[in-house]
Amino acid sequence: MLIAPQMAEIAQMVSDPGRANILSTLMDGRALTAGELARVAGVTPQTASSHLSKLVERRLLVVDKRGPRRFYRLATAEIAQMLEGMMVVAVAGPPRFRPPSRIDAEMRRARTCYDHLAGELGVALTDSMIARGLLILDADAGELTADGERLLAALGADLAAPPRSRRAFCRPCLDWSERRPHLAGRVGAALAHLAFARDWIRRRPHDRSVEITEDGLNAFRDTFGARI
Repeated sequence: MLIAPQMAEIAQMVSDPGRANILSTLMDGRALTAGELARVAGVTPQTASSHLSKLVERRLLVVDKRGPRRFYRLATAEIAQMLEGMMVVAVAGPPRFRPPSRIDAEMRRARTCYDHLAGELGVALTDSMIARGLLILDADAGELTADGERLLAALGADLAAPPRSRRAFCRPCLDWSERRPHLAGRVGAALAHLAFARDWIRRRPHDRSVEITEDGLNAFRDTFGARI
């Protein structure tokens, strides 16, 4: 296969634990500085700079310049999809002993996957929307029903495509912790943005897990039928 060398190159990029930590941290869709990523990856600033240069060169990351500061983020949603798929394979491998932690439980309950919702929350929301006839989802793609479009429009969700965007409108994304699909694409991103804007969920500072507020529990239950 002509693509095999490029696949091997990508795998080599991700195989370093420091680079893997950097990439997984950026899966929440935010942009962080080299100093912030060095702390997350547990490496020196010099090592982080080397990692970031390689990831930018291979177009896994892009740099946003804001005055004198440089912020790094995942280059595309497809990079996040690739990483989530690798996580699915990783957790299916031979188990390694590691005492369970509070962060593990928080990540499994609710987190962001790039710019959409994942974990128990993301899967429950997807399942309930399908059960209520708001969403149709198969193995490769999905669509909102007329009822789904009306509900999201009434909530103020923005489903408009940015100029020149080639992003899928609605698609499944296999959840690494639940081993079932959660909702991605523009619809998934719009739902996550709505949840943050209405304070249904809040970011946690240490990772990409999110806190579900009391208002969020009520909204996900009453509006979408999702019980978390």
